[in-house]
Amino acid sequence: MLMRQPCPSLQFAYQPPFGATINNTGVQFSVFSRSATAMRLLLYNDVADTEPSEIISFDRDADRWGDVWSLNVPSLAHGQLYHFQADGPWDPCNGHRFDPAARLIDPYAQALAGEFQAGDDGIIRPPKCVVIDEEFDWDGDRPVRHDISESVIYEMHVKGFTNSTTARVETGGSYLGVIEKIPYLKSLGITAVELMPVNEFPIKDMHGNQLERGNYWGYDPMAFFSPHRGYAHDRTPGAQVREFKQMVKALHAAGIEVILDVVFNHTCEGNEKGPTLSFKGLENQVYYILSEGQHYSNYSGCGNTLNGNHPVVREMIFHCLRHWVHNYHVDGFRFDLASILSRDRKGNLIPNPPMVELISEDPLLADTKIIAEAWDAAGAYQVGSFGNHRWAEWNGRYRDDVRAFWRGDSGTLGSLATRLAGSSDLYAHDGRPPFCSINFVTSHDGFTMNDLVSFKNKHNEANDENNCDGDNHNISDNYGVEGETDIPSVNLIRDRQIKNMMSTLLLSQGVPMLVSGDEVRRTQNGNNNAYCQDNETSWFDWSLVEHNREMLRFVQTLIRFRRNQPTVRRRTYLTGKPVDERGIPDVSWFGPDGQSLQWDQGTLAMVAHIAAPPKTDDPELLGRDIVMMFNSTGQDRDFFMPTVAGDSVWNLFLDTAAPSPGDIYPDLNGPEPSGDKSVSMAHHSLKVFIGRNR
Repeated sequence: MLMRQPCPSLQFAYQPPFGATINNTGVQFSVFSRSATAMRLLLYNDVADTEPSEIISFDRDADRWGDVWSLNVPSLAHGQLYHFQADGPWDPCNGHRFDPAARLIDPYAQALAGEFQAGDDGIIRPPKCVVIDEEFDWDGDRPVRHDISESVIYEMHVKGFTNSTTARVETGGSYLGVIEKIPYLKSLGITAVELMPVNEFPIKDMHGNQLERGNYWGYDPMAFFSPHRGYAHDRTPGAQVREFKQMVKALHAAGIEVILDVVFNHTCEGNEKGPTLSFKGLENQVYYILSEGQHYSNYSGCGNTLNGNHPVVREMIFHCLRHWVHNYHVDGFRFDLASILSRDRKGNLIPNPPMVELISEDPLLADTKIIAEAWDAAGAYQVGSFGNHRWAEWNGRYRDDVRAFWRGDSGTLGSLATRLAGSSDLYAHDGRPPFCSINFVTSHDGFTMNDLVSFKNKHNEANDENNCDGDNHNISDNYGVEGETDIPSVNLIRDRQIKNMMSTLLLSQGVPMLVSGDEVRRTQNGNNNAYCQDNETSWFDWSLVEHNREMLRFVQTLIRFRRNQPTVRRRTYLTGKPVDERGIPDVSWFGPDGQSLQWDQGTLAMVAHIAAPPKTDDPELLGRDIVMMFNSTGQDRDFFMPTVAGDSVWNLFLDTAAPSPGDIYPDLNGPEPSGDKSVSMAHHSLKVFIGRNR
């Protein structure tokens, strides 16, 4: 009898074909370069060394296989520090920028150590690559596999989440610090954290000095396969690999997925004025999109553009994604400026781009969530048309329409209804379901939710760019006073508007994403582009958890309701047609008087009746009918329950205008409407009623 053996697929590390690979005799170093005339391996004994302890030349005849230089060095082991160095033509007009003196980061390096070092010889010494042994006791850890339609995503910054002294953790600002705050994440109820970039990026400048304006967000990649060393609590070279895995393992044990924000659109090498740190010195014309053979195309807004649809670069991205999934057990990716992946080797947008299709069809990535920021910095805007049904998208239209409706902008009634119902105008035509829409009102880029209702204008003076950076189109308001105020009436409306937008977000069809700290009204004091603010401006202020505990309770209850209610997280679109034997449409729209809604009424007031999905044999999937009343006018007014509500018993679930605890009822046992079915609605408010179980 054959005994069933455990599948080995996740028991061993996935080894990309390049980089530094530990074997039985030592370490195999492999690197791609088509045009190099010579290749050298520089070995270092210590992270502080400015000069290598040994230089080993690759034999052009024995150590080169096609365009791959590969060399085995005996007796080396985990922790070995190294760089590459390549000779070749210096011919910028034809795309070649080889520099025989440059110390080069391995594009496949699995960890970096140290900082840039200055030298009297003018040679830039970037952080050193570290040879990594991938062995780690995962203790049976496997992907969490929350269905994306049931997900609630929490965008956060690893360092900023725990770096404030108010965090009161032993390992603040690190991967291990996140572990200490898992109880908070569980109490919030989210299903996934979406981590802002954790792959390597510069902390200091090319001369070893602290960057003038900082590099807090990390959207400036230096080594795609390497966890950021700056978020490790242990400063030993390579410790970040172990600590990142510990964080993922702990989050998975809590039922929380890990989604990485990845930046496959540019690198920190910049344009022709930038330094040679890695890709430029190995095969510049392959790794970057060049115009006229020499100038860097800048579709990223950051100086250069990664040549994502070149076969070699495509392969690197492909292996990188597999590396993070199989060696780090991450659950998905959000692709920054993903439209760049839709550009060919000349920068033209193309249909069915190979890289986009490869990611969605790769069988080893089949369990992952893949999310596109479906635009770039050069005018491409592909929201609603990026990839196939495997791709979800940050829905920028959702953000703008929800903000505009609650600000009171005219003509936004229909837009709000469309976003609430799952944005079928964007996704249904291509056969994509509602969960392809990642709904958000705020993200790391722009105002926090608190600042969205506290500032009409951005205040980015602290960035030292004369307040010229950051978006000017914020669709925000301050409700009478710019910034913080003690005026009760202003604070009242601000609190109400935050609850309005949070409620809309968490009750809409699609997948909600909220930003770390919005649930407790974190502020950046009006800075809507805090990319360089590695300080209290950006860090999570944990004193707000107690100070704004009523808002936190409101959001926690909303998230719990969403996760328990299939009515608000359908896998198919609302159609306005009957869904069960009752003959009630799955969604109906009404005016405040309870009669059919006139979409051109010119008043931002409406009622939505959303019927529960058909019954199933699983009692946990039993939905409830929902009535949502929206009043984004400046006047209090009476609404009426719609006729479709019939004689059912309805209980108030939330009232954004009511003081806590009457603003939300966790047990769905709020008061019923009056006998004549009238409901008093305050200006700029939302009420939600839940029908009794059928």
